[in-house]
Amino acid sequence: MPSARPVWKGQIRLSLVAIPVELYSASKTGARLSFRQIHEPSGKPVKYEKVVPGVGPVDPDDILKGFEYEKNDFVLLEDEEIDAVKLETRKTLELVQFVGGCEIDPIYFDKSYYVVPQDELSEDAFRVVRDALRTSQKIGLGQIAMRGREYICAIKPCGTGLMLETLHYEDEIRKSDPFFSGISKAKAEKDLLEVATQLIERKTAPFDAAKFKDNYTNALRALVEKKLKSKGKKKIITDTDEPTSGEAKTNVIDLMDALKSSLEGSGGGAKSKPAAKSKKASSAKSSSAAKTRTPRKKAS
Repeated sequence: MPSARPVWKGQIRLSLVAIPVELYSASKTGARLSFRQIHEPSGKPVKYEKVVPGVGPVDPDDILKGFEYEKNDFVLLEDEEIDAVKLETRKTLELVQFVGGCEIDPIYFDKSYYVVPQDELSEDAFRVVRDALRTSQKIGLGQIAMRGREYICAIKPCGTGLMLETLHYEDEIRKSDPFFSGISKAKAEKDLLEVATQLIERKTAPFDAAKFKDNYTNALRALVEKKLKSKGKKKIITDTDEPTSGEAKTNVIDLMDALKSSLEGSGGGAKSKPAAKSKKASSAKSSSAAKTRTPRKKAS
């Protein structure tokens, strides 16, 4: 069993079958750098106190939760009252619906958790549900209450276990129309589309998260190590040298040339047939080139 502490313990229920399970967070935050705010004159960390205007610091025992139903008007709730709210989903996750594996828009997914059986006795039923989901290529849907709120959740096979992913509610997702309404509905030019499609196919490969590194965090770690080696120096030392690979490029880039160059750089020349030279194509190309002009940069 994992050494981490479960974030939820309860049971998954499928009709009359109940399976005791535990949930563990699938992601970890320890790999990221975190900063503390420091009072520079004293070198001590800044602390935050709970204060009331006109009263000052207050005792934590005197603090209640309040819901602001109108401006500056609150309904006060005791912790015991909140805990008394009985939700079956606090201990039971019932699979109430099943959907195809690709039916849920990725925008709804929030956070992932590993689901494991609590003991050996529950493994048989656990395997049945896992393998049934894998065979049918379905995802189970239900609701679960944890950490002070109730979530929609999706369950699917993951290796020898199950993966639970919490989902956003519909009213938590912003509509895309206000953001996309200003984008033209015109189709891309056929010759440009062909080359771009070839470039995508050329670069298509199985997903491997290990190929992607958190360059920003790594750079911050390097900066911290550099500062540690130069203790006593208050000035932050950073490498601000610009690459000396030649003068800044100022030529105007044609979209088709850029796409074809990308294809050649990814392994072999572009295999698409050259676009027919017509007045319409020539005009479209000139228009495309005008739209993709990059501003000239001053040479450093």
